[in-house]
Amino acid sequence: MEMTMTLREYYEDAKSKGKKEYNRLKARGKSGHLSSLDGLLKDVDIVGTVSLGNYEIPLHKIVGTYYHARRMLFSKSFFPLESDTSEFGLKWIEVCRAHLEEGIRDSIKVYEYLNFYYVMEGNKRVSVLKYFDAASVHAEIIRLIPKFDPEDEDIVNYYAFLEFFNTTKLVSIWLSKPRRYKRLLSYLEDYSPVDVKPEDKYLHFQKYVYHPFRTIYLAAGGQSLPITTGDAFLLYAKLYKIPDYLDEPQAKQIMPSLLKELTNYGEEEEELDIVTNSDDMEKSTILDALTAFIAPKKISVGFVYARNTQSSGWTYSHDLGKKYVEETFKDQITTGIIDNVPEDDTAYDVIKAFAEEGDYDVVFTTSEVFRKATLKCAIELPKIKFFSCSGNRPYVHMSNYFGRTYEPRFLAGIIAGAMTESNLIGYTATDPNSEVISSINAFALGAKLVNPKAEVLVAWTGEWNNPKKSTNISEKLIEMGADMISNKNLIVPREVTWDYGVYAMLCDINPETKLPKNYLAAPIWKWGKFYEKIITSILNGTYQRMISSSNNAQRIINFWWGLNAGVVDLYAAEELIPRDTVKLLGLMKEMIISEQYHPFTGPVYDNKGQLQIEKGVVPTPEEIMNMEWFADNVKIIIQ
Repeated sequence: MEMTMTLREYYEDAKSKGKKEYNRLKARGKSGHLSSLDGLLKDVDIVGTVSLGNYEIPLHKIVGTYYHARRMLFSKSFFPLESDTSEFGLKWIEVCRAHLEEGIRDSIKVYEYLNFYYVMEGNKRVSVLKYFDAASVHAEIIRLIPKFDPEDEDIVNYYAFLEFFNTTKLVSIWLSKPRRYKRLLSYLEDYSPVDVKPEDKYLHFQKYVYHPFRTIYLAAGGQSLPITTGDAFLLYAKLYKIPDYLDEPQAKQIMPSLLKELTNYGEEEEELDIVTNSDDMEKSTILDALTAFIAPKKISVGFVYARNTQSSGWTYSHDLGKKYVEETFKDQITTGIIDNVPEDDTAYDVIKAFAEEGDYDVVFTTSEVFRKATLKCAIELPKIKFFSCSGNRPYVHMSNYFGRTYEPRFLAGIIAGAMTESNLIGYTATDPNSEVISSINAFALGAKLVNPKAEVLVAWTGEWNNPKKSTNISEKLIEMGADMISNKNLIVPREVTWDYGVYAMLCDINPETKLPKNYLAAPIWKWGKFYEKIITSILNGTYQRMISSSNNAQRIINFWWGLNAGVVDLYAAEELIPRDTVKLLGLMKEMIISEQYHPFTGPVYDNKGQLQIEKGVVPTPEEIMNMEWFADNVKIIIQ
């Protein structure tokens, strides 16, 4: 390396930076000297010491020295503080000369404690390398393992890191939450780069994928976010999987959009804007109205279907919504659809091609299985507004829309509880995500409201749409004594499905044939109302105002509407239901709409006897959307 200053000038510059840092910290009442590990460990119970051998470690992870006496020679960031004529100063200058002329080759020796490094031998080498902004150094590592403490979040996370290290032998990847290590390991489990031995795949991943990603991420400003590079990489891996070699041009292209998403991915994620009142979507200013009058907008809207209208009641219900807005908006919108989109990783390519070729302003993807594919498209096509039909967490580039399905499920539960004779009600469900759990609990609480003896037997299909499996599971529930079944895929009369797009039914069971006797009720969707409100807000500018915050960052929006918005409802065969039950249904529906009653009003206990909702308390939307427990009259039969 060509010297641009003399060795002594380098030292003086480094010392000047050290003095400034030292004085700045002292003025704030903080220590200006380097940290020392022997001081940190005074009250720490170390239960293990492990020699790891030689690794290349990132310099930013070296935060101190081992010995207390050595710390006085350096500022907090390892800059020197002694005179250039001192023995220390002269040795620092000689190390600087070696670094500039031939590079520092000898490994340093460090202790590792909680994934940070403290120098035992090589302090001046570290100081020189940090001054010249080197990225890493080779080090012989001795690991100090503290006693496990379940109450200490740092130690719990460190033990998760140790499990990750035991599998991968990677020391440079740090994540902020224990569950993220398990997620990264799950991604790496199937990682099998071409022409790389299985035992070398983790080092290959670190060198050719993770480190290039880190370079691009930090160059784009990632260091300003309150997350680790490992946290950031997890979102990338979730969307794009782990490639054999990082596609660096592609990573650079999407990184600005990825950073926007990552601002809400930290240790404390930003609070979501859950829009529970559809009236907020219909408000527009006089200026909005005047603008729309002077220069009326016309937008193109695309709809993505997993199946077709003949084979899926869910798809048919969304198509009814599409036809509704076509009739409502007439010449203000044009629409297009694509159906039978694969429900696997190839959906991304299909949806992206559909969105680009159709030159759409807005795209609604109508199935939960398209959530990841939709987010990838939204990041790569930021000029298109993407909406994912999902009850899960939305993102900066993609809003979610879904209904408060627990409300009509609660009403259906009232019917089941009133009409069951065995007090056993079967309920088949896809998998235990929060939206499904809240619907099960509301159904169970509705049944319990009219029948304290009613018990809801839940079985999982594990699949989004498998009629045969769903029916087989229902038969098992019937064999267990259930005389009422809420099943997603029971065959229902087409005169009902053609009207409502019904995709789930509550049935009572013929005790002799074990087949559905009557189709009593079904939660129904009125997607036309949903799409009308969202499209109206886009046309009049309300949506853009909602997603824009005062600091020009984009807010995360989740549209979550219920009975009061008319986007969900309950189909009920009133002629088959007792009159008093019909009256009660009408009363409870009106009370929910007018917010005089909430299905989850406490006290509510779970099936382990724990009080989950206090007496008189109504859970927040966030609490309902993240529900992980089951009501006390719910019994899980088939895992």
